Amino acid sequence: MSQSQMPVLPQPSSARDDPPRRERRRARPPFVERVAGWSARHRKTAVFGWLALVAVVFIGGHALGTATPPPSYSAGQAGQAEQALHRLGLVAPAVEGVLIQARAPGQTFATDPAMRQAAQQVTRALTALPGAAANIRSPLGTGGRALISAGGRSALVTFDVPGPQDNQPSAVAPALSAVAAVQARNPGLLIAEGGDASELRAINSVLADGFRRAEATSIPITLVLLLIVFGALIAAGIPLLLAITSVLTALSLLAAIGRWLPVVSSTSEVVLVVGMAVGIDYSLFYLRREREERAAGRDTREALRIAASTSGRAILVSGLTVMIALSGLFITGSDLFAGIALGTISVVGTAVLGSLTVLPALLSWLGPRADKGKIPFLGRRRSAARPSRVWAVLVRSVVRRPLVWGATALIALLALATPALGMRIGEPTVDLPTGNPVLQTIDRIDQAFPQSPSPAQVVVTGTSLASPAMRDALAGLQASAAHGGPIHPPVTATLVAGGRGLIIGVPLAGNGGDQASEAALVTLRTRILPDTVGRVGGISYAVTGDTASAHDDTAAMHAAIPVVIAFVVGLAFVLLLVAFRSVVIPLISIVLNLLSVAAAYGLITLIFQDGRLQGLLGYTSFGAIVDWIPLFMFVLLFGLSMDYHVFILSRVRELRSRGARTADALTGGISSSAGVVTSAAVIMVAVFSILATLPIVDTKTLGVGLAAAVLIDATVVRGILLPAAMSLLGERCWYLPRWLSWLPGRRLPAGSPAAVPASEGVRVG
Repeated sequence: MSQSQMPVLPQPSSARDDPPRRERRRARPPFVERVAGWSARHRKTAVFGWLALVAVVFIGGHALGTATPPPSYSAGQAGQAEQALHRLGLVAPAVEGVLIQARAPGQTFATDPAMRQAAQQVTRALTALPGAAANIRSPLGTGGRALISAGGRSALVTFDVPGPQDNQPSAVAPALSAVAAVQARNPGLLIAEGGDASELRAINSVLADGFRRAEATSIPITLVLLLIVFGALIAAGIPLLLAITSVLTALSLLAAIGRWLPVVSSTSEVVLVVGMAVGIDYSLFYLRREREERAAGRDTREALRIAASTSGRAILVSGLTVMIALSGLFITGSDLFAGIALGTISVVGTAVLGSLTVLPALLSWLGPRADKGKIPFLGRRRSAARPSRVWAVLVRSVVRRPLVWGATALIALLALATPALGMRIGEPTVDLPTGNPVLQTIDRIDQAFPQSPSPAQVVVTGTSLASPAMRDALAGLQASAAHGGPIHPPVTATLVAGGRGLIIGVPLAGNGGDQASEAALVTLRTRILPDTVGRVGGISYAVTGDTASAHDDTAAMHAAIPVVIAFVVGLAFVLLLVAFRSVVIPLISIVLNLLSVAAAYGLITLIFQDGRLQGLLGYTSFGAIVDWIPLFMFVLLFGLSMDYHVFILSRVRELRSRGARTADALTGGISSSAGVVTSAAVIMVAVFSILATLPIVDTKTLGVGLAAAVLIDATVVRGILLPAAMSLLGERCWYLPRWLSWLPGRRLPAGSPAAVPASEGVRVG
């Protein structure tokens, strides 16, 4: 947009009766430009106010961080049963096992006094911890034969960890220390503990270590890349400052969110990575445009005004799109997803707010001093943003032969997306890295003591729990259990909470996660229970358990996906329609975004479901994709992909509004934005790749999928598919029906546009 076409910020004037000045006051600049103008005029207030806001939220978050998070329930009927248990005041204890295993050949529990002595030591050590161990069962006690493996080379001491589930990982610590002390006294034996609480403790520890490593890694990597991009220390530090303060603010807000919604450790990791990525991206867009305008000879004030009206507007549209996409997670009805959505929306919103207020203030304050601290061999070359010759050549080639280039790229991405058609979603039995001591212990216990999965729990509440009708129903339920059938004996029934509840344990066929268990669960819910317990009046029941929880969560995710997609796509279309005053541009952007997401789905299916690159990435495939990953990847990628589309298309529309043909505007817009978009994509890929180095399989999947999608979007989609699609459509790209002409924004020139060279369009602000 030329200088003469740009709206002018209000100027202080002593001539209040000057008509031309009154006319300029009436033509108020756009909102983003007014915000930037205020920040530039009140730069100290904007900068120190921002830092004060971050400090207040940080201190407040730490003050609120001691609250116990609310419980998280499964979806569907399993969640109803869990809530019923919570109302009854029942907490399922974590079951732990201490494995005592012979190391030398020929050792058995029956013949080796050392193994029996170790079992006694473990039992005594646990008995001395009444607050950390309850219901201790030993192979030396009554019924202990079941705790000795076939062949006698392994024995098991089991106990329960009492207390709320959230406290069990810390409550099990004394028992782990006690078992470790017994192991130290018996080096000739393997003595190790594994179970529900120790597994959760190990997961929390791994996530905490990974989060610290991500924090320590992301900042230096980002700083190095920014130094390469800007070639100056001060300029590189500005985006990093915005990203860090945005992340600190959002993480502090998570403490408040955690008082009402469950916030897990992985939420903090996602907020960190997303905050660093968008914070760097937004400030990079703004700063590079301001530098470009100053390099073209404009003063700091004018450069800031143009950067606000172009990059600032693109940041606002992009940030709103990301937040709209993330808000789709609320539709799932999952409290856990709601916590993730609030955390990521907070960090994106904070980054947008900082980009529109603090960045103009800092740039106005620093002026040309932002280029201080130049790096040798980089400072001179990076001082001004120039159009990319490589991207210009590529886009010209695509514009000349859009069908050939577009079809080739489309076929390649569709081929990459094809494996996603066979994607299976599920949940790993143990989400710990291979080689983790707790995982190894659990595997050894499973091998030594093979058993059926934990039974389904039927939670019954009402007024007829001890009635003859209920006894008859239980008898009928027990009669339905048979080896080889959908449910197996023994079916158990226990009155709990002073007779206010009844827990029925029903063993299911299969291993707990296969199709046989799924079919058995459905049969139990739809046929067996309605024909037995369901005939008793005055009661209600629901089925939970490991199999039921996984089944209901997966079913809820499947049901939510089309609704979330429709919601996100619909709102994004409306936002882009308003932003670009075109019905075609939003459709192109949405289709291309869906294509890049599909390609990322295909890639993670190949790698993580089919077990590729297990050695390189350090994980063990469980034959599926973690259930929450596809939906979360969609909403996040759909929003983040709009970063590049909005920024590039804003530049293209800017050139088109000056009279350039769409083909020339495409070449000029993409080549002029290539440097900043490529830099932003490289930084975002680097930050997302940090997730792939973390030891949990879901964070690895998320990191690889996000990094791959951003890379695809910033190269194949931006450089080939976008210009190919717009070239084929030509001036129809800017079509807007007359009945939508009321939409706000500047109209494009009517008639056939002039042939303005792309290079000229790029150089004009």
